[in-house]
Amino acid sequence: MASVFEYAPAPESRSVVDIAPSYGLFIDGEFVEAADGKVFKTVSPATEEVLSEVARAGAEDVDRAVKAARKAFETWSALPGSERAKYLFRIARIIQERSRELAVLETLDNGKPIKETRDADLPLVAAHFFYYAGWADKLDHAGYGANPRPLGVAGQVIPWNFPLLMLAWKIAPALATGNTVVLKPAETTPLSALFFADICRQAGLPRGVVNILPGYGDAGAALVEHPDVNKVAFTGSTAVGKSIARSVAGTDKKLTLELGGKGANIVFDDAPIDQAVEGIVTGIFFNQGQVCCAGSRLLVQESIQDELLDSLKRRLSTLRLGDPLDKNTDIGAINSAEQLSRITTLVEKGEAEGAERWSPACELPSAGYWFAPTLFTNVTQAHTIARDEIFGPVLSVLTFRTPDEAVAKANNSQYGLSAGIWTEKGSRILAVANKLRAGVVWANTFNKFDPTSPFGGYKESGFGREGGRHGLEAYLDV
Repeated sequence: MASVFEYAPAPESRSVVDIAPSYGLFIDGEFVEAADGKVFKTVSPATEEVLSEVARAGAEDVDRAVKAARKAFETWSALPGSERAKYLFRIARIIQERSRELAVLETLDNGKPIKETRDADLPLVAAHFFYYAGWADKLDHAGYGANPRPLGVAGQVIPWNFPLLMLAWKIAPALATGNTVVLKPAETTPLSALFFADICRQAGLPRGVVNILPGYGDAGAALVEHPDVNKVAFTGSTAVGKSIARSVAGTDKKLTLELGGKGANIVFDDAPIDQAVEGIVTGIFFNQGQVCCAGSRLLVQESIQDELLDSLKRRLSTLRLGDPLDKNTDIGAINSAEQLSRITTLVEKGEAEGAERWSPACELPSAGYWFAPTLFTNVTQAHTIARDEIFGPVLSVLTFRTPDEAVAKANNSQYGLSAGIWTEKGSRILAVANKLRAGVVWANTFNKFDPTSPFGGYKESGFGREGGRHGLEAYLDV
């Protein structure tokens, strides 16, 4: 008879990270107060504890930062690629040296489990800087013609679900190609970006090359609309992405958008069930489902539905929800009260529309923002939970009979960011993958990332690619 192991608590020490009571904006190599003196508090989603007070950027601060970046661009872009590479290599090594500190910080500010920040986020952050450092002196050989030129000042706005990793996705290729940066982190997770500012100083990066502006949506809008910004990169919601696209229309700004998703995870009847279950869990419950490419729609072939769901429910019953700093924790906290409210509303709508809800027995902590891993069966394509991005630990299960039906259901979405295929037949993988309108298609795995591989979407999931050689193009005049 199966037994569940009892794990003693294994908390990671908070003492490895020293969070100051307050932080300023990082402009032209210095931490400064906001021009209007405004501040906001950042809290731990797991405990609702105030972690620090952070300066809140406004339009005047955006203008100061863009001017600093413009001034720095003259000398930074003139450096040989081999010299820029030295700074990126240095940043990558410092990130590795401070990885434990940064992992704890990210978990405190974001709410995701420490084993994810430690084992996934931080290694990938360093890897992106190492990878693009290698490209800095090889741009002539990137396939974009001889002597490709940087664009100028890049305005970058990143989300709260992978704060430091999204920063790396944006800043590393921008610096490697000779651009300077003004970056606005999400208001609920500003701390790792501010620690990165300190890493830039530690690495001796010239003043003004990287500027960090914590703030709210008004600061992001001011950055996107600033007339002296040459390139805009945004990762976040589809609604905000559409607004940004409208605001830059008619200008000469280059734009990349990485937006929402409703990824289909397709399991055929010949798939290895245990392996598929692990991939399903990774696809939707990694980072509490707060992943744009999450496999939030499970499409399972009818003949194995019961067997797969029984196995999946057994696996979900072993997941451990609780303190994100505990190394045994699988499911951490939802990032904010606002996001928890959105998840709750959509789940209630799923029940009201007739889908059948199931969650394992799960005791939620009394403080913080928590939601139990949840799956819905008896879901149709008409259900809101099968169409809208929930951005939480919620899986919708649909069925199919033939490969053509699986493809049709997978593509029946306004999104097109990711998909997964589970089958033992390589020919079926290739045939189905070629028909899926998704920027990333995983085969017998899910949520695997590498800095050498491009990432991006179709339809309302945005346009442009980040990562790999493709990620250079967005920051070059080609």
